[in-house]
Amino acid sequence: MGERKYLVEVEKAKEAAAGKPSTGPVYRSLFAKDGFPPPVPGLECCWDIFRISVEKNPNNPMLGRREIVNDKAGKYVWKTYKQVYDMVVQVGNSIRSCGVEPGAKCGIYGANCAEWVMSMEACNAHGLYCVPLYDTLGADAVKFIICHSEISITFVEEKKITELLKTFPNSTQYMKTIVSFGKVASKEKEEIEKFGLAVYSWDEFLNLGENKQYELPVKKKEDICTIMYTSGTTGDPKGVLISNESIVTLLAGVKRLLESVNEALTSKDVFLSYLPLAHIFDRVIEELFIQHGASIGFWRGDVKLLLEDIGELKPTIFCAVPRVLDRVYSGLQQKVSTGGFLKKTLFNIAYSHKFNSMKKGFAHDEASPICDKIVFDKVRQGLGGNVRLILSGAAPLSNHVEAFLRVVSCAHVLQGYGLTETCAGTFVSLPNELSMLGTVGPPVPNVDVFLESVPEMGYDALSSTPRGEICVRGKTVFSGYYKREDLTKEVLIDGWFHTGDIGEWQPDGSMKIIDRKKNIFKLSQGEYVAVENLENIYSLVSDIDSIWVYGSSFESYLVAVANPNQQALEHWAQEHGISGDFKSLCENLEAKKFILGELTKIGKEKKLKGFELVRDIHLDPEPFDMERDLITPTYKKKRPHLLKYYQNVIDNMYKSSSKPSA
Repeated sequence: MGERKYLVEVEKAKEAAAGKPSTGPVYRSLFAKDGFPPPVPGLECCWDIFRISVEKNPNNPMLGRREIVNDKAGKYVWKTYKQVYDMVVQVGNSIRSCGVEPGAKCGIYGANCAEWVMSMEACNAHGLYCVPLYDTLGADAVKFIICHSEISITFVEEKKITELLKTFPNSTQYMKTIVSFGKVASKEKEEIEKFGLAVYSWDEFLNLGENKQYELPVKKKEDICTIMYTSGTTGDPKGVLISNESIVTLLAGVKRLLESVNEALTSKDVFLSYLPLAHIFDRVIEELFIQHGASIGFWRGDVKLLLEDIGELKPTIFCAVPRVLDRVYSGLQQKVSTGGFLKKTLFNIAYSHKFNSMKKGFAHDEASPICDKIVFDKVRQGLGGNVRLILSGAAPLSNHVEAFLRVVSCAHVLQGYGLTETCAGTFVSLPNELSMLGTVGPPVPNVDVFLESVPEMGYDALSSTPRGEICVRGKTVFSGYYKREDLTKEVLIDGWFHTGDIGEWQPDGSMKIIDRKKNIFKLSQGEYVAVENLENIYSLVSDIDSIWVYGSSFESYLVAVANPNQQALEHWAQEHGISGDFKSLCENLEAKKFILGELTKIGKEKKLKGFELVRDIHLDPEPFDMERDLITPTYKKKRPHLLKYYQNVIDNMYKSSSKPSA
């Protein structure tokens, strides 16, 4: 298969044997050919990252928020590393004065803000498990997480207190203290105290630890610092146990990677914190910034004001999910197309000139300095003027958006891939490698990777175009699912984490994600959809016999193909004075609307979230059958085959559906 430029082979491929599928060679990053970069000596845990950085950079601005004067957002005001450190010490002492001991679980619930980071650092200091709570996992997820992880104290954004109250009385079995990031309304205070819990505003809480001091416990590499819950295929969220070592190892790898491509971070870098800290992607990037003594500014929490916050903060590194970059792309496209003929023509000429230079191998900043200055500088200023890296994660970025931004943003646009279970960064594409467009790049220099064949889906890791399930080994891999040894054993086999994603090695050593092994997928906004679960709910509609739900990871919503129940549909038609045989009824727009309405009704009744509702449907009078290879002999759906068979139908639904506005 020839040499792959950015990889080194560390173990040979293995043929299928003893019921195990074949596996391709084990590779690691070229930047780790002499071994993985070790963490900084004396840096064993997340607390050390912060502590050492405070010693080195006490007066650097660390956390900033926009000052609000007369309802107008002004400049960013900053707390230095030393100021944050002093507050963290206070928060830690206050937590301990509530009787919370090292090893206890501490919940954090709310939008990113300085208090979020301080609460997290206090957990790191006192050896508490930091457990982020977030509500996109569904109505009962917060209650489930509090009870499952046995959270004893929760920090919460003021406006989320009412959500927290909805978890009562179940959650009060464990939770004894609630701390607001702001104030507490007297009505809520009464309600909480009625259940025997203590509740504090942020300022009241800081006073608790005023004259108390607690020894910081000794923390080990293998200690767990965070439990991050992620959605399971079916059933409850899973608590991913992340150790100090995972995060520290990841940072060493990312540092080596950035240095290898001449993009090392410095204390002068500035980051905009808006992607949820409850997810691993943002969490590890913020730890990276803290390690370098750099600055983190928080957004105001409103997507419509995001660009304005960017303009004020002028970040140097911008992390995004495709949904945000799609917005930036369509906004820019709109500006270009309404810019008058001359400007539009100039833009297009400049664009193709620069893109062609980049294709010839020029670095983005050398491809066309003149076009950058005259045409693309406006785009650059739109992102504050200082962005040098745009990092996209969480779901695939469309090729056209990635190519466009690589040309016009005057920054490196890198796509990454990772899971909570692999501590976020597992692959990331490299600057100035246009061939990596549409891929997630080579592995980060802290993991080994191989592909395992998936014969039932036709993926062969030993073929000339190697494809298979991506498996990852290294210290960044998680320590298991909390209280779910059974699930841990399914995915952690002989030290290898099986991701469930199907990848394809590219000739240059980058990875392309092409499919999902299990029946869970992501929509373009990064939301996980556990499709079997949804199909079970939709199957409760008596007017259909079976349903297959599909969501493209480049689209923000779901579509479906259903087999209607013939009797039910004919009965409906009769009632509504619609004539025709079963086949023509399946093509009738009113019939589609009716079935879609029934699905939406049951979806809302079962409290499905907006993105879990099917937006368009195709009715097939012929049931899914074995003849067309759409189901197994045990009636399980063959999803890849269904997709292949209905591809045109799916494409047409996505084309014709009026797209919901992002």
